[in-house]
Amino acid sequence: MAVPKRKMSRSNTRSRRAQWKTARVPTAPCPQCKSPKLPHAVCQVCGTYNGRQVVELG
Repeated sequence: MAVPKRKMSRSNTRSRRAQWKTARVPTAPCPQCKSPKLPHAVCQVCGTYNGRQVVELG
């Protein structure tokens, strides 16, 4: 396994880490209540998934 011979400087480390970016979470409108929800997940507002009531919210 490769091992670095020298310690990487702070500027090089920070320059590399500057490329780490967060991505916006993709959302899709719920077909029942039109509120934004995660795709392939149960709607947190109305409790439906794939056209069926799967979670009883109340």
